[in-house]
Amino acid sequence: MTDAYDGSHGLDGSFAADEPRRIGGSVGPVGSLEGSAAATDGGLLDDVRAWFARYVHTMHDSDLDLLTLWTVHTHVVSDLYTTPRLLLDSPVPGSGKTTVLEHLGHLALDPVQAASLSSSALLTRMLADRMRTVLIDEADRSLDPKLDGTAELLAILNSGYKRGGTRPVLTPDKDKGWVAQEMPTFSPVAMAGNNPNLPDDTRSRIIRVLLLPDLEGNVEESDWELIEADAEALKQRIEVWAEYNREEVGGQRPPLPAGVIGRAKERWSPLKRIAVVAGGRWPEIVDELAQADLEQLKQDKEDGMVIDKPAVVLLKHLAIIWGDEPFVATRELVDRLIAHDAEMWGEYSAFGKPLTAQRFGRMLATSYSINSTRQGDSPRGYFRAKLLPVWRRMGITPPERTDGADGTVEPTAEPAPLWGVNPNSDRRAS
Repeated sequence: MTDAYDGSHGLDGSFAADEPRRIGGSVGPVGSLEGSAAATDGGLLDDVRAWFARYVHTMHDSDLDLLTLWTVHTHVVSDLYTTPRLLLDSPVPGSGKTTVLEHLGHLALDPVQAASLSSSALLTRMLADRMRTVLIDEADRSLDPKLDGTAELLAILNSGYKRGGTRPVLTPDKDKGWVAQEMPTFSPVAMAGNNPNLPDDTRSRIIRVLLLPDLEGNVEESDWELIEADAEALKQRIEVWAEYNREEVGGQRPPLPAGVIGRAKERWSPLKRIAVVAGGRWPEIVDELAQADLEQLKQDKEDGMVIDKPAVVLLKHLAIIWGDEPFVATRELVDRLIAHDAEMWGEYSAFGKPLTAQRFGRMLATSYSINSTRQGDSPRGYFRAKLLPVWRRMGITPPERTDGADGTVEPTAEPAPLWGVNPNSDRRAS
């Protein structure tokens, strides 16, 4: 295994008391800025990764890169726009989650253990003083939705994901009363738990590291009595690198792989900025991590692990069951939806009864500001043209249509099996 301090420590991995510590090729006291070679410290990220590889056994080797980048990013987070939440996840106890938090506690910026905080207001007040790294252990318990106060704590974690995030907190005033004060919540957060039940809006801000038990003993025990001094030396190297490079990191706008947009871009952009400034293989590593994250999300959706809200499912199903008609009556659309997916829209749906025209209309109006109308004397219904821009904006592509020999537009699929309508009947929308 690669040594964390190749060439600069003794055989036992420790520093001699009177030995000058080498920082990126420049010999001087830890934390000094002796020339650009000391401050840029080209081998820093490799050494941080080697440190994690020595004491942490991740399921995927690339997660050691992720832990490295995330740790360094905490020291320049005030110069970034977003800070991805880190989830140390495992299906079972004893997988090293707490161990990783301990190492983050020694290497990350000004850490605070938040699992035992008595209130979300206390956390907010702690963040108001200065930038800190919030470490939450046993997130499956401390962030349990059933517990009082969890919603407020999650709101702080969500709002603090982006620069400028704040939460109102009641503070005492000079007249012995209370006044609402907006306090900042922007801070890096790492959570550890056994498959914690986190809401979708929190998960969309998360980068996940999977940990499983190290039954083969691949890593060393974290004996802090012996390694704490080395951890402190490594942290000081990170601090020196961050102080020298923070302006360049903050000024970066590096590209990310195609498809890494929106919330995914917000998660990976901070780490890509670190990687570009560090140079070497690191920019490519971030691109690979981001692409793997994108592919994992796609697979999760295909496996039904990511469940769309009913209004989103409705929009997708409408794109499937809508024919070429420019206008379709509401009742007809409801019948087609039930025939297409009875489990979702029929009598035995999770809602407990079949989809009605009223609920259908309410979902479209509330979610997409699309209301029913009339075409001449016909029953109320919807124009397909109203759905098209919403489908495009939501990334939903209606079934392709091809021109027939006579120039007309024909559906690519037979409507009868899809909609459950007998093609020989003269049933009309009503």
